[in-house]
Amino acid sequence: MGTDLQRLERSITKTYRKKIWAKFISAIKEYELISEGDRIAVCISGGKDSMLLAKLFKLLIRYSDFPFEAEYLVMDPGYSPENRAKLESNARLLEIPITVFETDIFEITDRTEKYPCYLCARMRRGHLYKKAKELGCNKIALGHHFSDVIETTVMSMFYGSQLQGMMPKLKSKNYEGMELIRPMYKIHEDSIIAWQNYNELSFLRCACRFTEHIEESGGVGDSKRLETKELIRELKKTNPNIEKSIFNSLHNVNVDTFPAIKTGDGHHSFLEKY
Repeated sequence: MGTDLQRLERSITKTYRKKIWAKFISAIKEYELISEGDRIAVCISGGKDSMLLAKLFKLLIRYSDFPFEAEYLVMDPGYSPENRAKLESNARLLEIPITVFETDIFEITDRTEKYPCYLCARMRRGHLYKKAKELGCNKIALGHHFSDVIETTVMSMFYGSQLQGMMPKLKSKNYEGMELIRPMYKIHEDSIIAWQNYNELSFLRCACRFTEHIEESGGVGDSKRLETKELIRELKKTNPNIEKSIFNSLHNVNVDTFPAIKTGDGHHSFLEKY
């Protein structure tokens, strides 16, 4: 297993250095995501994104020139025994020393007919913040990647009637002194999938009962995000740089050209300064 693990680690720092490792380091530096003395709860769902995130943190701690700590936190929201076993097996394979705690989130969302995925995400976030704080952490790290950023931006405009992005880091409103960071902010999902396939790894998907039920019946879950993925895929056929353009636009917003903007202190019309 040692040889396999070494090969897997080299695939991150060598084979996929430009597409994964360099972009991971770039996001941390550009957005100032990690500081000396941080204790970070790396949140693991068992999917490809969070498992890669955990391995990136393990390598970063090994190579970093400033000290910080990581707690590899797994919240079991009610996984099936098979999915729980698969998550734990992958953690052993990647040598991720996970801390697992259990909740009843799936049981609650199973009884919710409206927006179960939204409710699940909100509840997960709250439980993770609470447990991370109990463990002495000042930050939680999530596995959202470049493609999530693009899709969220497009979805907010098409389905939410607003221009809204996904921030690389946020201060918690409910847990004082806690912060959320997204170190995979610049990593494309295609690169994560390529790394997974290169190493012949198999991770959990959503693993919730709602998604399992939908897949068994031949449908799809989170349909709006899947629609958005397909739309972007089609647009890339004629404009291969469209994702990069959307991403760069988030860093180059000209608010003077908008008839109205929404900030922390409310909604403002351009007429206020006209």
